Amino acid sequence: MARLLNALLRLFLIALFVAGLLAIWEQIRGSDMLSRFRRGDNTTQSIVLKEIKALGKLELVKYTFKDIVEHEQVNTYLPNANAILIVEGEATGCIDLTKITADDIQATTDSITVYLPNPELCTWKINHDRSRVYDTRFSFLDQSMLVSDAYKKAERQVRQSALDGGILDQTRKNAHQLLPPLLEQLSGKKIGLAFRE
Repeated sequence: MARLLNALLRLFLIALFVAGLLAIWEQIRGSDMLSRFRRGDNTTQSIVLKEIKALGKLELVKYTFKDIVEHEQVNTYLPNANAILIVEGEATGCIDLTKITADDIQATTDSITVYLPNPELCTWKINHDRSRVYDTRFSFLDQSMLVSDAYKKAERQVRQSALDGGILDQTRKNAHQLLPPLLEQLSGKKIGLAFRE
């Protein structure tokens, strides 16, 4: 009986020692202590220009969104993994000026009418510098996939929220406010804007 108690006591002390080492490791890993042993970083990059593209989209409005995203990944055997993100996203409304042809500009002696292409949603994206992962749970195997899926869903929601929030109408209004004074100054004529149907 004394042997069994000694063996259990040794096993308990070993388990306690291992738990203490793990706790110390977590403290060191979570702190800045490991950076003291680092002498620096070496990074090598080889950037190659892939494409040059002419742009002609006039950005007229930008919406910024803040969202709390709760994403759950349903699993068959393991508990469902979930992630909570605090996300900032942005969407931009614009007019593609490259679609304007000579037929879209009608001039008289004292005025010019310009027929613009319909407004479009140029970009929608998550601003990763201003977003962060608040919490993840039960993401045993692939936390990066869980977080990536949550960001993709958030990006789709930014697009839909911009459209639901009237970004195309606001782009149209801003075009009517900004473009005529600029074009009138350049041409010296009265400018009228219209959008293609």
